[in-house]
Amino acid sequence: MAASTKTRSRSHPPARDDNLRSHQFHHHPTVWGDFFLDFRPCTPTQCQSMKKKAHVMKEELRTTILDSGSADLTLKLELVDTLQRLGLDYHYKREIDDLLRGIHDLGDQAHDLHTTALGFYLLRKQGCNVSPDVFLKFREAGGNITCKDARSLLDMYNAVHVRTHGEEMLDRAIVYTKENLRRVLEQSVSPSVLLDEVRRTLKAPLFRRPRRVEARHFISVYETMCTRNEAMLELAKLDFSILQSLYCEELRDLTLWWKELQLHDHLSFARDRMVEMHFWMLGVLSEPQYSYGRIMLTKLFIFISIFDDIYDNYSTLEESKLLTIAIERWDEQAAEQLPRYMKFFYNKVLATVKIIEEELKRRGNTHADYVKKLLIDAMKCYYNEAKWREEGDAPATVEAHLLFTVPSSCCMHVPCLALVAMGATSDAIDWAMTYPKIIRASCVVGRVINDIASHERELDQYSGQQHGMSTVEACMEENNYTTKEDAYSKLRELMEETWMDISQELLSPAAAQPPATLLEVVADATRMLDFLYKDQDAYTIPHALKKVADSVYVDPI
Repeated sequence: MAASTKTRSRSHPPARDDNLRSHQFHHHPTVWGDFFLDFRPCTPTQCQSMKKKAHVMKEELRTTILDSGSADLTLKLELVDTLQRLGLDYHYKREIDDLLRGIHDLGDQAHDLHTTALGFYLLRKQGCNVSPDVFLKFREAGGNITCKDARSLLDMYNAVHVRTHGEEMLDRAIVYTKENLRRVLEQSVSPSVLLDEVRRTLKAPLFRRPRRVEARHFISVYETMCTRNEAMLELAKLDFSILQSLYCEELRDLTLWWKELQLHDHLSFARDRMVEMHFWMLGVLSEPQYSYGRIMLTKLFIFISIFDDIYDNYSTLEESKLLTIAIERWDEQAAEQLPRYMKFFYNKVLATVKIIEEELKRRGNTHADYVKKLLIDAMKCYYNEAKWREEGDAPATVEAHLLFTVPSSCCMHVPCLALVAMGATSDAIDWAMTYPKIIRASCVVGRVINDIASHERELDQYSGQQHGMSTVEACMEENNYTTKEDAYSKLRELMEETWMDISQELLSPAAAQPPATLLEVVADATRMLDFLYKDQDAYTIPHALKKVADSVYVDPI
């Protein structure tokens, strides 16, 4: 869609009745309560025993990986794929990188579509710029890549989702494989593990799945496979249980913090989603060494979520202005100008951020000042959108709309604060704050998928009255659509184009970009956006996330 600043005039929304605000913007209460104060998936003694056993098994598996260098190409690729899907790959980053770089250096040596597609997917995901020409030998006369079986179709479907712009053969392949995978489902007679994987892949290709969610799912699948490696399966279960215990300890600390804040008594209109926010952040930083980072991110984005509810749903424009001015001043005296409900929250934010900054410095992190800087920036983005929404003209194109709403999605702030938590360099954080291509792509995905997921709910919430203009309305206006379904379809095409931007940036990082491991944080943040908003707003509607959160935090494996 071409960039445009074309706008259309609209009437200002009616003034809000302060006495009705809290009733109008009621969200479902938390489904968790104080559950994690007392819940323990295992005792400290059991956890310590698991860690000792896992340490021994990890080194044994490391030897297996190193010895696989002389193995058959297909076996090497399947080993890497299994490690990644079981969630064990973070223990063997160097070994996996060496293995895949060695495969890439040897060139195309695959003779079947399964091996070729799996290799293409894994190598591109690793940052190796593999040419799509490796698929030429599988093309039929009509130009399509032919797949004879469901497994090859799955492999090919996953492979084409790491394509970049201009790869027409892969563009055609995505249509062909999707149609044929749907045909496999239609023609199936009885359920099977393969058919379940087809359904799951059509919903979310492998490249877009959050790591821990996929690990929990695939461990159960791998357990049923006759080709499974029993030692690898046992290690995967141990590792999952160890991380589960760690995550629950983090949630215990966060629950205590949340209870002590007592914010719900003053902000009953805001979403109480502490557990859901932790789940979101562990999708961005899942490894054990980032435990404090997850706690920090959860606290900060709980605040950002509440600010979002204030600016977007509850406050008047004048109240929003006062809050933004106070945030920019960042001192307790500034709170005196705020309404009572804002004043209490404002002081809690200042106190919590001060503790976070002190803790980061204690841990040797030299970039604690970015926490305040990014929080202030988020509030300014929210205020600018609120002001635009109530005083400005509505853009008549999606691209013009995104100029306003990409910053207020706060999707830039997630990877930026994650980089702070990881101890990234100031150059890397500064780079991310300029909305480089991969960050903007992540923001576009987040903005658009959120707008689609929440569109009907917000229409109901506002009794059919338009609350601002989302990208859905902008898309309908730009293309003269008469139904929201046409706009949803067009916006999903935009998201597919944007995912290709992400693939390209991961594949060919510029010299000015941070290391690939930091770019992967952006990809992980985008995967979580796709997961949380694909079918509905699972953050706002907590029952939508309960089952999968249980599988990660609560259910024994």
